[in-house]
Amino acid sequence: MKKLKFGIIGCGGIANCKHMPAYKKLSDDVEMCAFCDIIEERAVKANAEFGGGKGKVFTDYRDLLKEPLDAVCVCTPNCSHSEITVAALDAGKNVMCEKPMAINYAEAQAMIAAQKRSGKLLTIGYQNRYRPEVQYMKAEADKGVFGEVYFARAKAIRRRAVPTWGVFLDEEKQGGGPLIDIGTHALDLTLYTMNNYKPKYAVGTTYHKLNDQHDTANAWGDWDPEKFTVEDSAFGFVVMEDGATISVDASWALNHDEPGEAQTMLCGTKAGARICDDGKLRINGVNNGRQYITTPDFGAGGVAFFDGAAADPEVIEAQTFINAMRGNGELTVLPEQAAVVTRILDAIYESAKTGKPVFFEEK
Repeated sequence: MKKLKFGIIGCGGIANCKHMPAYKKLSDDVEMCAFCDIIEERAVKANAEFGGGKGKVFTDYRDLLKEPLDAVCVCTPNCSHSEITVAALDAGKNVMCEKPMAINYAEAQAMIAAQKRSGKLLTIGYQNRYRPEVQYMKAEADKGVFGEVYFARAKAIRRRAVPTWGVFLDEEKQGGGPLIDIGTHALDLTLYTMNNYKPKYAVGTTYHKLNDQHDTANAWGDWDPEKFTVEDSAFGFVVMEDGATISVDASWALNHDEPGEAQTMLCGTKAGARICDDGKLRINGVNNGRQYITTPDFGAGGVAFFDGAAADPEVIEAQTFINAMRGNGELTVLPEQAAVVTRILDAIYESAKTGKPVFFEEK
């Protein structure tokens, strides 16, 4: 079978630690043959390591899009996700865009419009959906094990792990801090397992309480207070159209002794479930007049997501995209779903600025 030709736009951290290694493991299906970064040395390095030195190197994504590629992977700062994705779709490329979908909801809508007019595939890099405990929780929710899920919590809390490299602390380029960076994963998992994408209104608060501190014990060294322009913590409360409520907690630096990220908790009329930081899933309820808690064993085999696919979520994510491109399956992360995540994040930020709830109107 002919290999699919991929281009990588943005050869920084997320491309090097997630996307390019995943596609390299799937080299029977994919050839990475074009690399773009505004810092040419990074594209050259990526080509050498992941393209065998045979690919083409670019510093302008527009030039890369002129190449006969089947797909591109957008791994740039949040502020350019929409611009590059729209251009790639209009150029006839399928697109895997790293999370969050866009810096705001308006730009996410532009991406969906481009996908519809192009007829190409668009998916967003929410790889945590492919973790075994998440897939198990989703299957139980879909079977009605939890009953009506009316309360959920999306948790992305770090005690002291502020990313001090790249543009993470730059509000203009990123659109925000921990809420849009790691909170987006937790919220995506929550909406996905609930299968509820109809928000009614949201209330939010953001905090800049620890930005100016020194001697921080931060995992990646002290941050520069002058450059720390995004929030250090953000919290939201979302009410869905069916009355369900979701609590959203996101922080890079919080005096909290039980940190954990990309976690979700569902509480329903029949049972509840919580994903813990150690990868365990705890399901609770009442049976035969007794309270119970069960913890499925994810180290005891089970059905593979794909035959021959590695268990790493980022590899399964890449394989899912490849299979959909070949017509051998459906996308797991739909752009319409990812846009709802961005819409809610937008509302939490807006509410934090205005001090008022933000109501969602049909658009």
